[in-house]
Amino acid sequence: MISVQQDDFNLVEEYDRLRATSNNAGAITVFTGLVREIYDEASDGELIQSLYLEHYPGMTEKSLANIAERTSSKWDLFAIRIIHRIGELKPSDQIVFVGAASQHRKDAFDATRYVVDFLKSEALFWKKQKTNKSSRWIQSRESDAEAIELWEKS
Repeated sequence: MISVQQDDFNLVEEYDRLRATSNNAGAITVFTGLVREIYDEASDGELIQSLYLEHYPGMTEKSLANIAERTSSKWDLFAIRIIHRIGELKPSDQIVFVGAASQHRKDAFDATRYVVDFLKSEALFWKKQKTNKSSRWIQSRESDAEAIELWEKS
């Protein structure tokens, strides 16, 4: 289940949806990403005022579906749910939801972490950050590439 949407999501409803589609689950893990007020340690006093996310309809959903398919082939899952928001978001707004249901907690935890790591590098989103000092497009970080490299070695 993949969604790219402007509207916020309800954590309880998404959890309940995962649980309803996963009758024999022994574990459901959920990750919720939030827009930060401070992008990184080197921000030099810049506070984020908004984060604007654009996407390419059709291609973005396909990239998310590919991540979900790879995840489902690596771990024994009953269900996986990915929601990514687009449009203008403010600090503390929910930006991403990833949930995985499995018979065992290790599969659910690993699958959720895998999706989150690959969202940062493979999902087709463009992010423009507006701060109290400037406005700029955000590039992938070295730590994102390092996370992918660890998955590829495992």
